[in-house]
Amino acid sequence: MKKCLIIVNTNKQESRAVGNDIKEFLENLSFKSDILLFSGLNINYDFSPYKFVITLGGDGTVLFAARACAVLDIPIFPVNFGQFGFIASVQKNEWKNKLEDFLKEKLPLVPRSLMQVSVYRNDAKVFSSLALNDTVVSAKDSARLVSLDLTFNRIPFGKFNADGILVATATGSTAYSAAACGPIVDPSVDMLLLNPICPFSLSNRPLVLPTDGILEAEVLPSRANAIVLTADGQVTFEILSGDKIQFSIANQKILLAGCNTAKFYSALRSKLHWSGGPLA
Repeated sequence: MKKCLIIVNTNKQESRAVGNDIKEFLENLSFKSDILLFSGLNINYDFSPYKFVITLGGDGTVLFAARACAVLDIPIFPVNFGQFGFIASVQKNEWKNKLEDFLKEKLPLVPRSLMQVSVYRNDAKVFSSLALNDTVVSAKDSARLVSLDLTFNRIPFGKFNADGILVATATGSTAYSAAACGPIVDPSVDMLLLNPICPFSLSNRPLVLPTDGILEAEVLPSRANAIVLTADGQVTFEILSGDKIQFSIANQKILLAGCNTAKFYSALRSKLHWSGGPLA
């Protein structure tokens, strides 16, 4: 019997009731399902018994599931209960019809690229994570500059003094990077987006990089008492001076049900008010 994991974001009031409805719906179709309550904080959970995952929340719920599902090649059926999401494209009032299409393999599975980020300390790997949206390196305390020496494929970019750097995938270009004045990129494009956060020099601009290389940031001494790396806003790791952080496109991709290009541009039109009038 095929098993499904239903991830319910407990911060969304309706998600628990819908989660129970979906569980009953699947059981009537002879699918076994488990419900995982997700509060927004990263947790360790074994996804390996499941053939597919249903997320009931916003984009953050999808990000949590994606890091685990990608390595197991488990598709995600993302139902949107959020407010400003671009990834969870199945609306809550259409879940039944869309889920029927998904189970009949009539709903397309769209691959999305993830980022691999690794931290090396004294030439030993001390941290590794996937990220569907982005990875941020910044001071733990606000209003503190960090200093980073950046290279791409060993080509020097120079020293960056900033509140931090943000490295995003195309999927993540509509998230924190957009708020930091980065470009919006079609999620089907494979690339890495380097975006300095409040750089000390105005010449440090967002930069789109190809996928056939490694972006590396060496952490230089700075006035920041503590520096932290954050993947997808959920996974954190404390960084030390001298650490080397490598960013690249991961070998794995995540499969998202129904998240096609038309849905992406529809979300842009709606959420960014592309009306052609005063709100444009």
